[in-house]
Amino acid sequence: MSDYLDPRVCEVLLVEDNPADARLTREALSESRMLNKLHHVKDGIEALQFLRREAPFHDAPTPDVILLDLNLPRKDGRQVLSEMKQDPELRLIPVVVLTTSEAERDILKSYELHANCYITKPVDLDKFIYIVRTIEAFWLAIVTLPNRRADHVTGANAAA
Repeated sequence: MSDYLDPRVCEVLLVEDNPADARLTREALSESRMLNKLHHVKDGIEALQFLRREAPFHDAPTPDVILLDLNLPRKDGRQVLSEMKQDPELRLIPVVVLTTSEAERDILKSYELHANCYITKPVDLDKFIYIVRTIEAFWLAIVTLPNRRADHVTGANAAA
């Protein structure tokens, strides 16, 4: 696996209202050999403020990947996903839906809203940690992601 390690710091945004799940995710990522920085927000409104660099997140980085719970207070994950994928500045950021819901309607709706993948949180602690580490290995070490600092390519620029 070490052949895949990238020396740059990967920015991860965790959108999770459950403090226990947030803590477990932080612990699983902190034990990694990969360089990552986890940012945590607790609801959909904070997530969009972070992504748009609105107060109090003026200095927030653009995340390389987002781990998004669906069942959030104030603005749920489906609404966050919908707004993100309609925004040219945000739509290329990969979104991993990480939620307790196994409902087929939630799975379908997430993919209709262009989630990059849908993972149901396991109840078992060891399995949860394994899932988080697998997400990290795949999305931050194996997948080639767009440069988060690059200008967005428009149709006009793509032809040049």
